[in-house]
Amino acid sequence: MCGIVGLFLKDKLLEPKLGMMLTEMLITMSDRGPDSAGIAIYKTPSNSFTKITIQSSVPHIDFENIKVALTNFLNQNLEISIIDTHAIITIEKEYLNDVKEILFKSFPNLRIMSIGDSIEIYKEVGLPKKVTNRFNISEMTGSHGIGHTRMATESAVTTMGAHPFSTGNDQCLVHNGSLSNHNSLRRKLLKEGIKCETDNDTEVAAAYLTYKMNEGYDLGDALKAGITELDGFYTFLVGTKSGFGVLRDPIACKPAVLAETKQYVAFGSEYRALVNLPNIDDAKVWEPEPATVYFWEH
Repeated sequence: MCGIVGLFLKDKLLEPKLGMMLTEMLITMSDRGPDSAGIAIYKTPSNSFTKITIQSSVPHIDFENIKVALTNFLNQNLEISIIDTHAIITIEKEYLNDVKEILFKSFPNLRIMSIGDSIEIYKEVGLPKKVTNRFNISEMTGSHGIGHTRMATESAVTTMGAHPFSTGNDQCLVHNGSLSNHNSLRRKLLKEGIKCETDNDTEVAAAYLTYKMNEGYDLGDALKAGITELDGFYTFLVGTKSGFGVLRDPIACKPAVLAETKQYVAFGSEYRALVNLPNIDDAKVWEPEPATVYFWEH
């Protein structure tokens, strides 16, 4: 089953409420996925700095050691914000590749959730209420975000198996459905230098879009290409630095609903995820068409 939600804010006055609204939307979808949940929040980017969101199974050990190691390497005070099992490392963009190498080589318990100027991803095993409370998502501000609650079908119930999946800077994807050709596509992507860290089919879909965008496709064209190359049934919600996109497969057997007002665009697996949004009674509400790309950006 799985439950997906998304919110793209047109009205900046709503940005302080993004986390609160997304949290409520995702909790409403809890019965669609009981095993794990996650949210991607897009915040105001910086011109000089980028962020790495990390997760550790032993955060009380890793995060302190990471701060010491990176502070010594950068020879300057490091900004690292710890939130439960996750932490946000903020660094100057010129040091990104060096910092990634240090993290990969020196901290085997560490997992990178996302990298980008604005994206932060938080995900763990558990129901949406538990997960969002752990990370205090309701207090977060931002311009747009997407969320997912999972019913595992393709891989184990683990933190890394939870959505969203991020395979490119400021990119992420959540998915309701199943891909039948993800194993062959995973091998093809590996030959192109794009490695997937899990057995999850959703990560393959995210990596496929990253691959296409690395080739020069914009998100809309990458999604269109996926209609013929991604075999299965699915509803995708994709986040980027500037907005989000929606795509359903040509059969469109997975539920989806969009709502748009002058203040926002909202997405939910079911309409009940949207009912408490401001002025929802005045929204244009519709079911996305099969094999049709929808995209909004700032």
